[in-house]
Amino acid sequence: MDESKKQFHYLIPSRTDREYGCTISTVGTQEILPHDTYPASDHPQGYAFDPARGRVLREYQLLYITKGQGTFSNEKGTFTVPKGSIILLRPGLWHSYHPSDETGWKEYFIGFDGPAIEKVIETFFPDGEQIYNIGLNRELVDLYQQALDVAAMDRPATQQLLCGIVMHMLSIANFTIRNEAITTDRLDQVVEQAKMIMHERVMQNIDLEALAAQLNVSYSWFRKIFRDYTGFPPAKYFTQIKLRHAQYLLTNTNEPIKEIAFMLSFKSTEHFYTTFKRVTGYTPNAYRKFSTPSKG
Repeated sequence: MDESKKQFHYLIPSRTDREYGCTISTVGTQEILPHDTYPASDHPQGYAFDPARGRVLREYQLLYITKGQGTFSNEKGTFTVPKGSIILLRPGLWHSYHPSDETGWKEYFIGFDGPAIEKVIETFFPDGEQIYNIGLNRELVDLYQQALDVAAMDRPATQQLLCGIVMHMLSIANFTIRNEAITTDRLDQVVEQAKMIMHERVMQNIDLEALAAQLNVSYSWFRKIFRDYTGFPPAKYFTQIKLRHAQYLLTNTNEPIKEIAFMLSFKSTEHFYTTFKRVTGYTPNAYRKFSTPSKG
């Protein structure tokens, strides 16, 4: 598997973290291409499993499938898992899952446990179901990306911030399920998939005409529909995503501004400065200064 298509973080909560009532053990993402081996061989013991035999976890995990499809098995049977599905793995229950060999899939996952999180599951997901089709949801993908960023930094109070992210994920899933907000409208799905791809490729540049072709629509139609749904042309929306991520990096890292511009694939540092100030009203230096908590 291409190393650029996977990212895993495994965390070890402290006793203080456990007293909080919610702990996070793992967060990650991987894209499994057609005919790839699944799961990847470099998961640590306790997380690697043979899909033919299945496994039983000691924790909850929330998987989100954003591309491709596969199957999920538990004691009730074997079920198809289309893209847009979340899988809620529950501790103590046997299960197995894997992507289709023909399509592969892209998955995001996060593992969690603790009495506070158990109460949320018991209250809002009491039926024992494990597969929910909520459709493609950009905000949910954003939360997984945030969790990956937070876990990578591994700073003090990381566990508590990750727990807040998980609570938000579960709230989105609960809201969507209860309001039957699954959209089958092709326009919605095209726009949501486009937004998701933009968020996933925030560190790159995107050929928007190629993106429209990937979604099997004409660029002129895509541009009009995207603007109607979001209020922004696709190029401007993608710039907004980049600048939002730049704000996060300016506030939460010590990366030089030149490096941030390079990481986000701006044409030059000067282009980054100009675009950032035009949209936010601040230079990157000024934004970092007022948004970083004072050490004094």
